[in-house]
Amino acid sequence: MASPSILAPLNATPKLALIDYGSGNLRSVAKALETCGASVTLAPTASHFSDVDALVVPGVGSFGDCAQNLTNSGMREPILEWLKAGRPYLGICLGYQLLFSTSEESPGAMGLGFLPGQVVRFRGEGLKVPHMGWNTVSRTRGPLFPTDGSSPHFYFVHSYYPAPGDDAVVSSWCDYGPGFAASVSAGAIHATQFHPEKSQAAGLELLRGFLRALNKL
Repeated sequence: MASPSILAPLNATPKLALIDYGSGNLRSVAKALETCGASVTLAPTASHFSDVDALVVPGVGSFGDCAQNLTNSGMREPILEWLKAGRPYLGICLGYQLLFSTSEESPGAMGLGFLPGQVVRFRGEGLKVPHMGWNTVSRTRGPLFPTDGSSPHFYFVHSYYPAPGDDAVVSSWCDYGPGFAASVSAGAIHATQFHPEKSQAAGLELLRGFLRALNKL
């Protein structure tokens, strides 16, 4: 029989720090997470996430601006330490791209460098850039996705996408353009290029998957 510590969730209501570094779609992300049962605290400094179960890093805009904002807020190194410790993390859009060191969008800007690989621009004759709208993701794995083998639809808005150097971390794939890693999962660390907060039922279910994973740690 499993021990009570495994059966019982750590938190009936997971506590999340939503990183506020001037580059996020904070209101809609917070509302979606709260709808799924989380307690959300806006975190403009590292002191705000000293007693939470997970960090959520959204982001809209350019890679360079987001990276600079993280540095200016003093949260770059604390977030990197959090990641290196393997603690729960959810990155959305730029919060996914910032897991890598560099982006073709902002030469010279340095991301967190937590995952090997780089962020590259869509290229291809006749390809609409930015990639904007609903797309299916496939080859799903990990706690954020349904276990029935379905291919859910999510909402994307981006001109650049991560190309991870390690295929083992890829948790879903989108066939737009050359095809790209729509999300990654590495232990308790997850990130998506699409916007779950804008993806209606499928997005809410993905966020519930993240919260359920927290309760199983």
